[in-house]
Amino acid sequence: MPDSVEAGAMNHAIFRVARLHRMLAGQLLRRVGLHPSQELVMMQLWDRGPQRQTDLVRFLGSDAATMTRTIRRLENAGFVRRRPSTTDKRVTIVEPTAASNALRNEVEQVWMDLETSVTEGMTPAQQAEAIEVLDLIEKSLARATSQDI
Repeated sequence: MPDSVEAGAMNHAIFRVARLHRMLAGQLLRRVGLHPSQELVMMQLWDRGPQRQTDLVRFLGSDAATMTRTIRRLENAGFVRRRPSTTDKRVTIVEPTAASNALRNEVEQVWMDLETSVTEGMTPAQQAEAIEVLDLIEKSLARATSQDI
């Protein structure tokens, strides 16, 4: 490890793992015509059905601008459609299309392949411990981001 990052060994490890995870996810998702994080939107829609765009932002921990771009790209690819709410014209409802429903099994397989790659060589106990540690890291980061800096 470079001397300049020695004081932040955990930060460096998280950065390396996140970069490689996103790279592998991108490679696997490319097979089905998606980019990283688009599969999360699709999984949410497949599991919960049509939703308000603002709910997708909240459920996925995104921001409105990023979600708008993601939805637009998915719409251009034919995987979702947007329509105004029948009860509130200010609200946009996002729903999966038949084309995206046909991808569901493939996306689920990509997700399983990614999980297999992530956990390769780990025992079930190590996997559980890693999830526990990552949960603690997530909570620490969530607390830090909610504070005024």
